[in-house]
Amino acid sequence: MFDIYTIGADVLRQKAAPIEDFSPELAATVQDMFATMKWGKGIGLAGPQVGIAQRLFVVQIDEGKPLVFINPEIVATSPELSEYEEGCLSIPGAYAELSRPALLRVQAYNERGRRFNLEADGLLARVIQHELDHLNGILFTDRLPERMRDKVLKQYEKRMRA
Repeated sequence: MFDIYTIGADVLRQKAAPIEDFSPELAATVQDMFATMKWGKGIGLAGPQVGIAQRLFVVQIDEGKPLVFINPEIVATSPELSEYEEGCLSIPGAYAELSRPALLRVQAYNERGRRFNLEADGLLARVIQHELDHLNGILFTDRLPERMRDKVLKQYEKRMRA
């Protein structure tokens, strides 16, 4: 299991590097990331959130299939947007409504180095976009209007002081 890095950690602001080695160590890292995500009661977790500056994230929504995305790229999004309240394991206790494309198509590799394409909508599409942002050094709060961002960050700081 890993520690979850919170806002202020430099790794959360770095652009993650592509993964080139699909080794047994990578598979072990993926399993540890799933354990960390479940421990944190999350539904998605990106490498930078656990101090790994590589293009990797894991997702599991409810009791659905665990999904691994390595070197992911969103290749298409819908013009339709969807509003949803987002939170983040790296900004615990902070939540805000955020608009994102409702549908997307992503291509990525699994932990064995096999390439796949996936069409996603609803919560899965949102989580993929949120986690992919982490790989580019973007937090969900960066996508909020300034006043809302300030409010959410104050909410987080208040919670951390308590």
